[in-house]
Amino acid sequence: MKNQLHIVVMSGGPSAEREVSLRSGVAVIRALRARGHRVTDLDPIDDDWRLPEGTDVVFLALHGTYGEDGQVQAHLDRLGVPYTGAGAEASRVAFDKVLTKERLRASGLATPPWAVVDSPNSIRPAELEPPLVLKPVKQGSSLGLQFMESGEQWGEALIEVLRYDEQALVEPRIMGREVTVSILDDEALPIVEMRPKQGAYDYHNKYTVGATDYFCPADFDADITAAIQTLGRAAHDALEAGGYSRVDIMVDAAGVPTVLEVNTLPGLTDTSLFPKAAAAAGVDFATLCERIVELAMARAERVAH
Repeated sequence: MKNQLHIVVMSGGPSAEREVSLRSGVAVIRALRARGHRVTDLDPIDDDWRLPEGTDVVFLALHGTYGEDGQVQAHLDRLGVPYTGAGAEASRVAFDKVLTKERLRASGLATPPWAVVDSPNSIRPAELEPPLVLKPVKQGSSLGLQFMESGEQWGEALIEVLRYDEQALVEPRIMGREVTVSILDDEALPIVEMRPKQGAYDYHNKYTVGATDYFCPADFDADITAAIQTLGRAAHDALEAGGYSRVDIMVDAAGVPTVLEVNTLPGLTDTSLFPKAAAAAGVDFATLCERIVELAMARAERVAH
């Protein structure tokens, strides 16, 4: 990117992922300023935010509610200002785990079967046997994620999930290797495998430095690697996730990949997975941030014409 731009980095916001978002914002601001851009930080803690005069593009480093669910994207669409990541409608669908799974299934892509419950008094869906995973329908960063090994844990797990959202998604727990596929400009980057040193890949292990070992490129046979990356790219396309996204996938003991969810604004912190994948592909962090901006500008150009 040759020309200096006035880039507004939006981070923080009102969601439960505010602190993680702020960390992403700090990293992005540092990288873009190092490349000579004029960068303004903006924390949309409420609806009264205003873009500074002369904003060329908005870099969305927001995570969770408002940032990833299409609300801020719709606002920026009304302002006619380019922004990074997926569009408003794609963001709304991808943030809703049920809508995501419906879209994946309609596209013929593998995702675990599921049920939705909305009351702490709900009984366990009879068709789903432990071990199970419970998660909020609309939430990110593994917030509220619960693993249920036996039926006795149902009530407690459900109450915890419903602290974060009005609905809980229930699905079978796939035992295997947890990986993620980052997509940048239609290209699947090297696979990252996450192996927590203790327990599951939950919020604590995701954001605590040293709590999880990461392997990139993940050690799979060439055919399984290709299958994982192909599935990740197909999920990205099915959700119309724009210039970049990160697709979370489980790989079972037979090497069969299954999509869990699609992240339209993946984290950009020191422990985040998307920058790890980019680095393995030879793309340093500052170049990654500039590439994301370029994709946003190119999309705005296409829409304008």
